[in-house]
Amino acid sequence: MIEAIIGKSFPPAEDSSGFDLSVEFQAGPGITTLYGPSGSGKTLTLDAIAGFIAPQAGRIQLNGQILFDAGTKVSIPPRNRACGYVFQNYALFPHMTVRQNLAFAASSASHNLPRLERHRHIAELLERFHLADLAGRKPRELSGGQKQRASIARALITQPKALLLDEPGRGLDGQLRAELYTTLLDLKGLSKIPILLVTHDTEECFALADNVLVYQAGHIVHRGSPLELLRNPGTADVATLLGDFTIFNAEVITLDPARQTSTIKMLGEEFKGPHLRGCFRGDRVTLCARPEELRIVGKPGDNRIRRVPMRITERPQHVRVDFDSGLIVDVPRDQWTARPDDIWVDVPAEALRQIAKSAA
Repeated sequence: MIEAIIGKSFPPAEDSSGFDLSVEFQAGPGITTLYGPSGSGKTLTLDAIAGFIAPQAGRIQLNGQILFDAGTKVSIPPRNRACGYVFQNYALFPHMTVRQNLAFAASSASHNLPRLERHRHIAELLERFHLADLAGRKPRELSGGQKQRASIARALITQPKALLLDEPGRGLDGQLRAELYTTLLDLKGLSKIPILLVTHDTEECFALADNVLVYQAGHIVHRGSPLELLRNPGTADVATLLGDFTIFNAEVITLDPARQTSTIKMLGEEFKGPHLRGCFRGDRVTLCARPEELRIVGKPGDNRIRRVPMRITERPQHVRVDFDSGLIVDVPRDQWTARPDDIWVDVPAEALRQIAKSAA
């Protein structure tokens, strides 16, 4: 279990703006993704846990052991923190073979294993990560996916109590990313340790995460399982960060607490809406909907609005249709082939989720 309270500030300088990181979280066994845009503090969080930077405030514990405490001025050196780190650029020694990279990491560990056990462990990791036939190659002779697997194997050679991965899928093509995801999911099942994974890629986040910490401007603005975030992004900011949400600004026309329904006006039309918390008639509210929950139909009706497609994008499993006002609909391919000439977008009341305008 990782328990972290981290405060780190960088004052503004002549040619750079200031930045404040202030986060608090716990991460148990499994994969916790730190998701958010570049520059939001995700890698800085990993570096603080690994001991590469010293926070100005806070406390970091791993399985009850204090790694850092600003109050008592405790700061364990990185090599003694039992954290495996996989860097964005892999950080493999270029003059060493794959086997030598693993051997060097094993011999440099704070709990140096006996020689025979060290060799056995290296052989096991080479086999597990499909590197046995590549053990004699140097990093320049490996593909991106092979370098990534070698970097993960090296991070695990010290038998860490936590694994930190900084954008592991960066720069990999679709097939290599799929192989990486399989490797990490297998690792999760075998290792039973906390795995923190930094990413700004939505697909990677939802393919791997057990839990998600959504970062924005140095703060965690939302957290939960992938399914919980899809059901309730919480704010318009988070919905925008996650992507694939249509955000609606609406006016409350009527409220029916007994039936848990409402009538709202958005996109210039009146719609049946969901139960709205803490609202009165005339209030402005923010709602969102997922593109797969909206439908394209060929005739008018309740909660339907006529629209002309602005952009059509072919995707492997569906067709994405973009309309004006940020309206997005994902249509099964067979339905799009048989689409009507006159297009109406069906917006079911149950697809609309009430969210806050911002994290503030």
